[in-house]
Amino acid sequence: MIENRSVPTDIVLPHISYHHVAKAIEWLTRVFGFKENYRYGDPVSGAQLYAGKAFIMVRNEPDQATPAQLGYGTQSLTIFIDDVDAHYAKARSEGASIVEELHETEYGERQYGVEDLDGHHWLFSRHARDVSPNEWGAVIAKR
Repeated sequence: MIENRSVPTDIVLPHISYHHVAKAIEWLTRVFGFKENYRYGDPVSGAQLYAGKAFIMVRNEPDQATPAQLGYGTQSLTIFIDDVDAHYAKARSEGASIVEELHETEYGERQYGVEDLDGHHWLFSRHARDVSPNEWGAVIAKR
């Protein structure tokens, strides 16, 4: 796997809220290919899912507005996967809302953007080439 100094991986465990977490688990596993590590509650109130080395927590929050209801995004999540082309084709074939076509970024990622059933924004990506942040215009902080 290619390393890329511009985009670190495996750093954060995001928690994402859904109106119907059981439906979200089914959708995320079917459309995005996540696998379920565990779930909890009866009825289910949350779960931990993973794709590659990335883990997420999903939880039931029926009283919280979703990005789709708000009309704007509340965050964007990037998940690194080995075969982003196949992932893109699967998500598209399942009818997912593609909001950014598959492309290579100036900072060395091959990725696409998609929204899930509650309007959360996702980027699925793989490192395409190693690019120093200063090569695409970022200013590297002094440490």
